[in-house]
Amino acid sequence: MIRVVLADDQLLVRAGFRALLDAQPDIEVIAEAGDGERTVRAVAETRPDVVLMDIRMPRLDGLAATQRITGDPALGDVRVVILTTFELDEYVFEAIRSGASGFLVKDTEPDELLRAVRAVVNGDALLSPGVTRRLIGEFAARSKEPAAAVTLSELTEREREVVALVGLGLSNDEIARRLVVSPLTAKTHVSRSMVKLGARDRAQLVVLAYEAGLVRPGWLG
Repeated sequence: MIRVVLADDQLLVRAGFRALLDAQPDIEVIAEAGDGERTVRAVAETRPDVVLMDIRMPRLDGLAATQRITGDPALGDVRVVILTTFELDEYVFEAIRSGASGFLVKDTEPDELLRAVRAVVNGDALLSPGVTRRLIGEFAARSKEPAAAVTLSELTEREREVVALVGLGLSNDEIARRLVVSPLTAKTHVSRSMVKLGARDRAQLVVLAYEAGLVRPGWLG
């Protein structure tokens, strides 16, 4: 059973998400919160698998709440999915760099929301090619220089190549075809790169690829 915490200051929004999620045989909403402080407390108390996190909330916004949750070693298995609107996209990059596993637009289709919840539990990032990749690239270009470039020395040449392809939004199967290797080999390279770079998940690996200069904003692969 996938356990979910809903965080949104609008009761009707939470009610809609709860109705959709609780109707699934493999998903259960175990807590709700209308502000960031209560969200952090609820997550600490219930240890969910996934948090659906709005950005605009009182007392503590979703970005700060995400930072607290992902910064707590005791909550290392919790995955945060940011719920956003296009008007708030400038916050999404910082949320992902802080440990969020991805983001969804609030008016996303129900099937996409369900797919997203299941995907992050399986370790996938909600970072698909196209709009999301361009978005991450744009705001990565604005961000300050990180220390990621220093740690690239730990990667092999093939691993650098794989991280660059992850940064372009390619799936493991697509990476395998591009490099003419098996999907399992591609997955292994991705996993090892995440460990070496200290990436929480694939979403952070995308950010690191941009920050380290392996991918430039605007590249489409």
